[in-house]
Amino acid sequence: MDIEQSLNALADGNRLRIVQIIAKENAICARDLLKELDITQPTLSHHMKALVNCGLVTGTKKGRWCYYSIDSAHARDLADFMNGIAELAARHESAQNEAAR
Repeated sequence: MDIEQSLNALADGNRLRIVQIIAKENAICARDLLKELDITQPTLSHHMKALVNCGLVTGTKKGRWCYYSIDSAHARDLADFMNGIAELAARHESAQNEAAR
């Protein structure tokens, strides 16, 4: 998993919203995503390519449409990375609070 590529993909507000929508729906068709977003189909395709390329989203072609879902293993790896940062920050904060006493 490439953390940097994943974080870069999620740094875009539209992509972050897309990931939130997909996560809520479990799997969603591109046309349904378009109904929820104020973007064009080519723009959605551009965003989906970035999300698929970083590994956070998978696409499955069914007929004319592509259905997208979150890659749960990749999402867990990304969450573990962020939780590790949060734990380190909490330890540093705790140590600073102890030193201030």
